[in-house]
Amino acid sequence: PAFCTTCVAWSEDRRLRRKRVLSERKLAHYFVDHRRVRVVGGQGGGGGHSFYSEPRKIFGGPDGGNGGDGGHVILKADQQTKSLSSVLPFYQGFHGERGGSKNCYGANGACVYVKVPVGTLVKEDGIVVADLTQHGEEYVAAYGGAGGKGNRFFLSNENRAPTLFTPGEPGQERVLHLELKTTAHAGLVGFPNAGKSSLLRAMSNAKPAVAAYPFTTLNPHVGIVHYEDYEQVAVADIPGLIRGAHQNRGLGIAFLRHIERCRFLLYVVDLSVSQPWIQLQDLKYELEQYQKGLSKRPCVVIGNKIDLAQSRINLPLLKEQIDDRVIALSALTGDNLEELLLHLRELYDIYVKTEQSRGQSPVKW
Repeated sequence: PAFCTTCVAWSEDRRLRRKRVLSERKLAHYFVDHRRVRVVGGQGGGGGHSFYSEPRKIFGGPDGGNGGDGGHVILKADQQTKSLSSVLPFYQGFHGERGGSKNCYGANGACVYVKVPVGTLVKEDGIVVADLTQHGEEYVAAYGGAGGKGNRFFLSNENRAPTLFTPGEPGQERVLHLELKTTAHAGLVGFPNAGKSSLLRAMSNAKPAVAAYPFTTLNPHVGIVHYEDYEQVAVADIPGLIRGAHQNRGLGIAFLRHIERCRFLLYVVDLSVSQPWIQLQDLKYELEQYQKGLSKRPCVVIGNKIDLAQSRINLPLLKEQIDDRVIALSALTGDNLEELLLHLRELYDIYVKTEQSRGQSPVKW
């Protein structure tokens, strides 16, 4: 039957776009920043038990080979993985094969690689055992068992026909807790509806949800700011904090830990409310209560919504109350956004020089 090729292609394109674009509510469902996982290494293959025999050489002696080693379970940091939602609760390495005759060794079991986001913390019994902060970094979560020995291994002058062989050893078994802390250069910190998501949209290609109700952002978003010299600065939109967040109120500690990885902070305050400097005091207090010294990191205060009349009145009052640098802008209209981007690059350059002076490599995106 006749059909319209253009219409079919258009319908397919609509279907794919509808599948790709997830709402913020669905993204919150898929985003997972902690996971308990049980890992077991593969079991080693048993040793072989055989005796060589052929015409005119009936008593050829033992020729059972060793078994193969079991496969490891390896956690690998991957830049493309953004959540722990794809991590399963159980992983086991592949078993090694049994040793064969004619002194043939069994094949080693294949390793199982588990992709985790960059910034994943691995804990066992509350103790940090690994911190995967670089793309491609690996951690062996469970070692595979050693392969057993074949009867050829036990040949000696005293025992010319050994029948002894050993089974493969079981793999290592552990219960690990994975915790994701978003790795970004800068973190947008502010109360709900301060305009953090709108600002991230204006600065980068990230598309977090924007709406006129509190807690629009339910999981961290990372946007990349590109500069002409090809440097890239990662900016994380942290879900809005409220008073008492360090006591796990609101979204609480679940997202306060994402600020730990940020090298410098961008405090976003709403200039249109009365006494906007109170917001800054409350934000720094919550950060300091969560982790001592967190509020002392390099920062800049962003006075948002300067396009409103009340904001222009509050701006000089805010500058009088605080000592930090204040950049007034409008995330909605883009006014004075260039000043923020230039200062963001200054903070990034200072961070790079500081890391290099310590002999450490700065985080690159």
